[in-house]
Amino acid sequence: MKERYILSLDQGTTSSRAILFNRSGVAIGQRQIPFKQIFPKPGWVEHDPEEIWASQLAAARGAIEAAQIESDQVCAMGIANQRETTVVWDRASGKPVYNAIVWQCRRSSDICDELRALGLSDLVRERTGLVLDPYFSGTKLMWLFDRLPGLRARAERGEVMFGTIDSWLIYKLTGAHLTDPTNASRTLLFNIRTGAWDEELLKLFKIPAAILPRVAPSSGVLGLARKEFLGAEIPVAGCAGDQQAALFGHACFEAGEAKNTYGTGCFTLMNTGPTPVASRHGLLTTVAWDLGRGYTYALEGSVFIAGAVVQWLRDQMGMLADSSESEELARSVEDSGEVYLVPAFVGMGAPYWDADARGTVVGITRGTTKAHFVRAALESIAYQSKDLLDAMEKDAGADIRCIKADGGASANSFLMQFQADILDRRVILPEVGEITALGAAYLAGLATGYWDSLAEVAGNWRRKREFVPSLSEEKRKRLLDSWGKAVLAARAYK
Repeated sequence: MKERYILSLDQGTTSSRAILFNRSGVAIGQRQIPFKQIFPKPGWVEHDPEEIWASQLAAARGAIEAAQIESDQVCAMGIANQRETTVVWDRASGKPVYNAIVWQCRRSSDICDELRALGLSDLVRERTGLVLDPYFSGTKLMWLFDRLPGLRARAERGEVMFGTIDSWLIYKLTGAHLTDPTNASRTLLFNIRTGAWDEELLKLFKIPAAILPRVAPSSGVLGLARKEFLGAEIPVAGCAGDQQAALFGHACFEAGEAKNTYGTGCFTLMNTGPTPVASRHGLLTTVAWDLGRGYTYALEGSVFIAGAVVQWLRDQMGMLADSSESEELARSVEDSGEVYLVPAFVGMGAPYWDADARGTVVGITRGTTKAHFVRAALESIAYQSKDLLDAMEKDAGADIRCIKADGGASANSFLMQFQADILDRRVILPEVGEITALGAAYLAGLATGYWDSLAEVAGNWRRKREFVPSLSEEKRKRLLDSWGKAVLAARAYK
């Protein structure tokens, strides 16, 4: 009898990946395909939805080919995706009406200002767990209705469909118009307590309900991928936003367990169990997953620019030929030479939520070298994560004993050690690096009986490496005080 596997589609901000996993949670074949980033104006970020689909399909075919298996050996498929990125497409033709507006895009800042001026902040926070910020899908959708002639009228007639990237991929694969609560909870339109699209918010935001996808559990069969795509009808049986998928992949199944993903952005999530915890310190309350037995919730802190700051050093600044060089350069100097870089290239996320903050460098002298600059950029990732952890512990009323880490930048040992030092907490890396994709695979596999239980899934989690803090309290405090001053400078420049 042929061995069977789970296919995971990990659709990210800069690339589309597909990975095949076996029952032990080990990757046996994968493919990654980058796609174009579109920057029409400063602070604006777009993707071509058709390129996302084409790259994701090619990655899925490539993963099956790399694993040297037949399509009928894939028993289910899970999807993890960049979350708030917004797509609207024609119901009849299936063609996008505009480029995807990416979660990083700040074009709807004025709309958020207008909604805040109407006094809607508290209502939005209470219903959705979110803050009024351009990060989320709802105001991106409002911008499209305001700027594209006739789009709102077409939406009211049910002629177009809206979705985040999960919905777009599910639609392309199966023809169904679906999402899950983890993605719905990032739109500003979904009531995380009732588990439904919020009629009052839809009315206030002037968004027709007819364009919204149906919300299905994160683990459950959503439809069958058509045979023409991968050579077999494969059930799409798992779906979660990338950060929630990573929390699941880390087996953070108990309240109080937390992870940090170092990707394009940086995202700290803590499982809070079956009850949503309202943040008082600038974090988000979000749905962690739905296994069909009621929601599990999480607190989340979101940093917009993390690994992307290294890409910026490489692509825009020309300081690196390859991102991997950043670790060696950072280690070549004893410290950052009192240089601090605040990468607020698209404003600042949690816990500040300052859409007007801008990227800032302080402390430069004649003695500053490229190595100091690169080290300061890497350290900024750790400092931003420290800000999130402090807010999370205040909201939870308890200390987080350790952080499970994943994502591309977690391969940088300098960064991970500095993170442990600044947090004064252990940072633990898993044996399987592709933890986001693994989480989506687990959701699909649990839905189809590939894995029997959460206990079996948790048994697959294995530790690869642990970083232990070694910095003195005095030095830690001095560094954090200086970071705080740099953040003030970034927020003062409007």
